[in-house]
Amino acid sequence: MEQTVGRFAPSPSGRMHLGNVFCALMAWLFCRQAGGRLILRIEDLDTARCKPTYTAQLVEDLNWLGLTWDEGGNLPGYRQSERSDYYSACLKKLQQQGVIYPCFCSRGELHAASAPHRSDGTFIYTGRCRNLTAQQRQVLFKQRQPAWRLAVPNKTICFCDQLQGEVSQDLATDCGDFILRRSDGVFAYQLAVVADDAAMGVTQVVRGKDLLASTPRQLLLYQLLGVKPPQFYHLPLLCSESGARLSKRDQSLDLGALRRQGITAQEILGRLAWLCGLQETFVPQTAQQLLANFNPQKLKREDIIVPADLFCAEKP
Repeated sequence: MEQTVGRFAPSPSGRMHLGNVFCALMAWLFCRQAGGRLILRIEDLDTARCKPTYTAQLVEDLNWLGLTWDEGGNLPGYRQSERSDYYSACLKKLQQQGVIYPCFCSRGELHAASAPHRSDGTFIYTGRCRNLTAQQRQVLFKQRQPAWRLAVPNKTICFCDQLQGEVSQDLATDCGDFILRRSDGVFAYQLAVVADDAAMGVTQVVRGKDLLASTPRQLLLYQLLGVKPPQFYHLPLLCSESGARLSKRDQSLDLGALRRQGITAQEILGRLAWLCGLQETFVPQTAQQLLANFNPQKLKREDIIVPADLFCAEKP
């Protein structure tokens, strides 16, 4: 039987907040319950925002929480910023299949030429550079460095998410041709995450529901690269009382602020377990204690509101 290989793949662009901790905890619980091997991968493609000091703090915070891993961490080979040669090889493989093309559009041209998706306001690329002639491309190559896009087929991708159920997406109308490498040479998340999960043998991906819409295009990339995709578990998002998703701007709920208040790792994990439905009442718990009673069926599927007074003593 194939061993489960899970991963937690944070972006070190600031201190982890409760939403990041929730994803880390769930990735750890699902993988450990399956007797699997857990990888910690650092997704630091955006070197302007991702700093080595944040990576070191992230590693320390995870250890403090007791969410340990078996492979990776702040080590060479597990930081995306060091894996460009591998991503280039994957891009070349796609280029040989004739499924990618250079895009010379500026940001302003993209917004002027693209129509927003009717449901969420996302801009869908019209494919204006897809059918340029070789001569037109030659002229444009002299003027600017292009991005590289995947030409999506006119097909619907369907899959079953282990938490959110059946999902389908028409790539042409809901996604459009998407970027694999930016014009500045930085590889896009969509290619890097698929390439890394494939190379590292990941079979189980537990992450936030905000990435659910990205999954069909990633499944297409798995297919084109000839790799079996993992099983996906998309978690509900933690939101503030206003309904906004928690972010690293919410510094009152990041681990720095919580630890300075003297909040323990067991209190944080226990509050999260209570919020997401794993515990009926709040009880401080270690990760190992939560694992002993982990029942994924109890896990909420809808987004979770985090009370402003979550860590007040009188909370249940």
